[in-house]
Amino acid sequence: MEVRWTILLIILGTAIVTFIPRVLPLMVLSRMQLSQGVIQWLKHVPVTVMAALIAQELFLSDGKFSIISNKLELIVSLPTLTIAILTRSLLGTVLVGLISMMVLRFLFSS
Repeated sequence: MEVRWTILLIILGTAIVTFIPRVLPLMVLSRMQLSQGVIQWLKHVPVTVMAALIAQELFLSDGKFSIISNKLELIVSLPTLTIAILTRSLLGTVLVGLISMMVLRFLFSS
């Protein structure tokens, strides 16, 4: 099998571009002493990002705010959110969401 140098360079370039934004902040922040307030604030970042992604899927349709067009997803989000809050289990939350969506799509598919 022949390796094309342009393809290899593209793969290496994309690897470097992906690697730098992930490692550089880690290297810089590992050498700094962060205050307790900053550490507490940083703990909320993953939850905030996940909430923004979920809200976008639930409340946006074709780039416009719409609750009506995503009725099935809104219904499925209720038991999924309940399980997430009660168990704090990622696997349980994903399973409840998948099973709920499968059942509702089976029952209400046209």
